[in-house]
Amino acid sequence: MSEVKQQLWYTEEHEWVQRTEDGTVRIGITDFAQHQLGDIVFVELPGEGATIEQGAEIGTIESVKTVSDLFAPVTGTVLKVNEALESTPELVNESPYEKGWMIEVEIGEDVEKALSKLLSADQYEHLTANE
Repeated sequence: MSEVKQQLWYTEEHEWVQRTEDGTVRIGITDFAQHQLGDIVFVELPGEGATIEQGAEIGTIESVKTVSDLFAPVTGTVLKVNEALESTPELVNESPYEKGWMIEVEIGEDVEKALSKLLSADQYEHLTANE
């Protein structure tokens, strides 16, 4: 069974979103997604300062099995990229919610409004239970 954290929000494309203390959000892929992908060997992410649009492709994640697109769960500006993933992409497998986070984003609208468009942990658990 994959781990789903209660304090996060989720997308149907298996990204998670965590609200940070300074009003930005941190984004990564879920434990379910990393299990489905297998061993992660490469992560391509947008650069700092890039503008991302909710639902749009923002990068790719490559495993020994496949290459998958990453999608923006929110609209905003990338403030920080997890540079550790360049040399150690396997952090996504080892720690998808902590060390394997991907980007931090300043949301272009009210944070609560942006998060309300995403799935709760319970909704995401229900979604993945059927996959």
